[in-house]
Amino acid sequence: MKQNLRKSNRLFHNTDQKGLVVLVSAGPGDPGLITVAGLDYLKQADVVVYDALSNPKLLDNVQLDAELIYVGKRGGNHAKTQDEINNILVENANKGKLVIRLKGGDAYLFGRGAEEIAYLSEHGVEGIVIPGVTAGIAAPMMAGIPVTHRKIASTVTFVTGHEDPTKDQTAVDYQSLAGLIAKGGTVCFYMGVGRLGAICQVLQSHGLEADTPAALVQWGTTPQQRHIVISLGSAVADVQAAGISSPAIILVGKVAATNEPGLDFFTSRPLFGQTILITRTRQQASDLSIQLGALGAKVIEAPTIDIVGPEDWSDVDAVIKDVKAYDWLVLTSRNGVSALADRMAMMNLDARHLAGVQVAAIGSSTAEALEELLNIIPDLVPTKFVGESLAAELIAKHDVSGKKMLLLRADIARPALPKLLAQAGAQITEHVIYQTKLADTLPAEAFEALREKQVDWVTFTSSSTAANMVELLGDEKALLNDCKLASIGPITSQTMQKLGLDIALEATQSDIPGLVAALVDACTVEQAK
Repeated sequence: MKQNLRKSNRLFHNTDQKGLVVLVSAGPGDPGLITVAGLDYLKQADVVVYDALSNPKLLDNVQLDAELIYVGKRGGNHAKTQDEINNILVENANKGKLVIRLKGGDAYLFGRGAEEIAYLSEHGVEGIVIPGVTAGIAAPMMAGIPVTHRKIASTVTFVTGHEDPTKDQTAVDYQSLAGLIAKGGTVCFYMGVGRLGAICQVLQSHGLEADTPAALVQWGTTPQQRHIVISLGSAVADVQAAGISSPAIILVGKVAATNEPGLDFFTSRPLFGQTILITRTRQQASDLSIQLGALGAKVIEAPTIDIVGPEDWSDVDAVIKDVKAYDWLVLTSRNGVSALADRMAMMNLDARHLAGVQVAAIGSSTAEALEELLNIIPDLVPTKFVGESLAAELIAKHDVSGKKMLLLRADIARPALPKLLAQAGAQITEHVIYQTKLADTLPAEAFEALREKQVDWVTFTSSSTAANMVELLGDEKALLNDCKLASIGPITSQTMQKLGLDIALEATQSDIPGLVAALVDACTVEQAK
């Protein structure tokens, strides 16, 4: 989600109406591999001019009012010519803007970064460069291949594979490259997949054996990464059979055959190769995305719910101000805690306002939110994270008869909790502190992935996410039949069953860590078969 507010302590201070262009190297694919300096500049951008190989997720960090200009080049198709790109940079800088030129990998390694900086200087525009992680090192690393190794390779050479190696005059000295490889050196070819056959042929013509190890790494450092270890003699046939294409790094040298323990850390993660579609709200999706992504999954966010406040806050604000009149404050979701913290902040209240009031949280996620947002540790968190268990433990461990209990919940919260507490003699006051609305539509990426049968798992973290997903799919509900469906707990599972959805797994612990653990267990068992 794009940032809503500009920071006051901007890195770029426009004191004389002169703009600045910053060439930010975006890294090899994983958005987490951009540098801290690069990300800081990106967050302050007025204009972002970005390439095809810079991860689009990085654009989530820019300000809402930033202008985004795509200038990517892919497969001979150029959105903008280099001259047009240069003009865009100069024109926007001359308007006093901070212009970020977002480039994949490292801007100075086959990225025309030096040309762009020189052009800016010639036209009186200040430009600076933020270095980045290059795919020639990072992609092999994530495939378990070190480009240098104390026992094998002491040199590494980066070469553009864009040039035809069979033409009479070439800027690349393939004879010298073959000599380096023969002595144990490593050569990494960029943009060379289309000329793989010619590259292998020329290297062999200069003395390399057909069994010389090589490797291709496609979409390196991302969840879509694929790689194959081959030899020069059979490279073309093997790569075609594997279906690997651009963008990919070609690596030639003895290190390609390296097979040492631990080097496959990236691809051995338990969810690597799995595509997981998550249906949480936009506000909550990032936490689950980060956890699943760290375990190797490709995550597609498809929020089925929008969280909004009540139409009238007056009743909620009144009970918050008068909260000391209650014995217990009961919160049943992270969203409820977030809404409470926001309203308290608007009224210039903090955790001290809740002093003397006992607090109950329905589960670990709600408890964590209380501690993170309000610095409050709840007095009760039930063993099982459902309303019935919360009510049972409140009744069993505390004398709720005659106690005043304030419940701040969603508009669609189940009635079981207040009903059971009221039956035990509690005096219940319940208010809607947030509403759940059906999202307008599913993202195009989600529809495309479902239709192409590229989704392995769909996760449901509440009854409403399941019901809304079915409604948003409409006539295409059957698309879910090609995916495994994961439920966060029994209440969600009951709704899924009523909707006619097949449940592949249900988390034993009904919270996000429990759901993630269940997915890991399921995938581990499947991989072991």
